[in-house]
Amino acid sequence: MCVDRCYEREITTCRQRLRNFNFHHLRVNVSQEAEKSVSNCRVNVPSSALQMSRGNVNDDEVLLVVTVLNSNFFQPAPAPGGGKGRSAGRSHHRSGTVLGDSVVVVKAGSRRVRDLSHPVRLTFRHDKEIEEAACVFWQETYLDDRTGYWSTEGCHTNVTQAEIVCCCDHLSFFAVVVNPVLSVEKASAPALRYISFTGSALSVLFTILALIIYARIQQRRPDKTVCVHLHLTGALLCLHLSFLLSSCWVLVLDVADEDWICKGLGLLLHCSLMATFLWMAVEGFHLYLLLVRVFNIYIKRYMLKLSLVAWGLPTLTAVLCVSFNVYGKHTIQLKGDDNHNSTVQLCWISSQFPQDLLISYITTAALPFLVVLFNFCMVCLVVFKMCGLRKRTRGGGSSSGWKKMNDDNWARLWRDGSTLLGLSCVLGLPWGLSGLTYVSLLGIYLFTVLNSLQGIFIFLWSLALTCKSRAEKNSSLRNTSSQKLMTISSNN
Repeated sequence: MCVDRCYEREITTCRQRLRNFNFHHLRVNVSQEAEKSVSNCRVNVPSSALQMSRGNVNDDEVLLVVTVLNSNFFQPAPAPGGGKGRSAGRSHHRSGTVLGDSVVVVKAGSRRVRDLSHPVRLTFRHDKEIEEAACVFWQETYLDDRTGYWSTEGCHTNVTQAEIVCCCDHLSFFAVVVNPVLSVEKASAPALRYISFTGSALSVLFTILALIIYARIQQRRPDKTVCVHLHLTGALLCLHLSFLLSSCWVLVLDVADEDWICKGLGLLLHCSLMATFLWMAVEGFHLYLLLVRVFNIYIKRYMLKLSLVAWGLPTLTAVLCVSFNVYGKHTIQLKGDDNHNSTVQLCWISSQFPQDLLISYITTAALPFLVVLFNFCMVCLVVFKMCGLRKRTRGGGSSSGWKKMNDDNWARLWRDGSTLLGLSCVLGLPWGLSGLTYVSLLGIYLFTVLNSLQGIFIFLWSLALTCKSRAEKNSSLRNTSSQKLMTISSNN
């Protein structure tokens, strides 16, 4: 249904078709400004608009019609490149979510009102955090009676904490198109807090067990792969432990207090988070070197260099942040159903620091995105090269190094590669889901559950490595026994 043309044809007919909506008919004096409040919007129509709407009639009063329609009556279509209508192009075309699903209709007199020197003012009230709000009106495409698009032409937007003020130079069907910011509601906060604390406590326990297992494996048979796992597990232990301490210590402090312990815990949390991401990247890099290692390429002081990067860079960054007094008490706003906000605090990047959001986004969004992307590229590169080299080996290529590889070496290489690939997926996927936290509450729950249980995932991988080590040991013993039997049989 095209409500714009419906109004132009006969307003009484439209009232019958839209009988569920409350139309406000006002006889207003053209020499005075008219004001009317409907739903969550206050409409102010200047006298110049009322005078223009009466056309050639010299009446002192005109009929002003104001109502609120549901946005479902409006079917957006792509903005036309030309043709009729106020807009001849796409520059004013705007898409998004209509605030409150409400479209405010403001019509007066019998003549179209446009190009006003004193604009019509509409004040929309809102109770949610909003970004990129835009005042729009409904522009028909004139292709049929059902389609149109939202246009910002002739409208100016002013956003405040509780209101959005629209000033437009014409009368039309008005709305506010927004991109709402997803925030955690007060009712969901206790459940998310319980999941985070419980999962982190379990992760601390299981990462300690994983460290013991990795240390024993490394003690029995030193291996760089196990050593990388050992460092990553240590970083995760520091991360979950510092999170629990930061969350608990802030409960001891008063609301306005910030002490050096809270700042230190914020530094430890920030440093361990960055170290975890970098050791994830090291896992991907080491996965690539598993392929290169068959050529006996030796890197001097390999683990020392990796440690300098994965532990040194976070430490250096944290020290620089300390010099700018970045760390302290971080406040998270929670939205309540009664429009009364509450807060949750954490020892992290101080909310008083001017660039706290920038640092938080770099640490919790940009860095994990780059790490996940890097690991994905490393995995793709390894798979591509291994498949290509395997084909050349089967085809009788000239690479003598690859000809020497027997089935046991290939099996070992694929087991090591699959182990690191699985570990990379386990650690990279939860942080890859961080983008869902900006989309839905379900994404927040999924992200919280998976990341709080990372310590358990690490423990499961340590058990897998233990089982693989025992299987290889048993296989070696069987081979040794077989060789002894063959020797005895030949002597006999």
